[in-house]
Amino acid sequence: MENKPIIVELDEFDRRIIAALVEDGRMTVTDLAAFVGLSKTPCQVRLKRLQEAGVIRGFRAIVDPAKLGMDHIAFTEVKLSDTREAALREFNAAVRRIPEVEECHMLASNFDYLLKVRTSDIRRYRVVLGEKISALPHVASTSTFVAMETVLEAGHRRVSRKG
Repeated sequence: MENKPIIVELDEFDRRIIAALVEDGRMTVTDLAAFVGLSKTPCQVRLKRLQEAGVIRGFRAIVDPAKLGMDHIAFTEVKLSDTREAALREFNAAVRRIPEVEECHMLASNFDYLLKVRTSDIRRYRVVLGEKISALPHVASTSTFVAMETVLEAGHRRVSRKG
């Protein structure tokens, strides 16, 4: 099991920096400083500290999957035949190698994992399910739910004040 992460204390300036960068990760430090109400150097120091502490893990482009022909989303429940630590580690390592799996969450439920799988269409999903997901270590069974519409997707997380 992984250790619980260290919670980083954030003040109002840190939260403003994060909120601004969530909206526009390409914002210059000068613009960021003006937006949050700091001069450039203290803003840059805070930004560096947030990156070094792992609060800000990186910056990436947000692409439109539909424009790439990858707008089919399926959620796959996975039940394992073995849930001992070694089996979980094997499954976790193997699922990370499947490029179509965008998210993988271990759950406390009547199944063990929930995967978010993105493919071009249902035919491609069927291949990914049959050839990749079902072949993962210790998979006993799967069940699929196909998304009809994406209403809210990751990448637009609001930064709360506390808790």
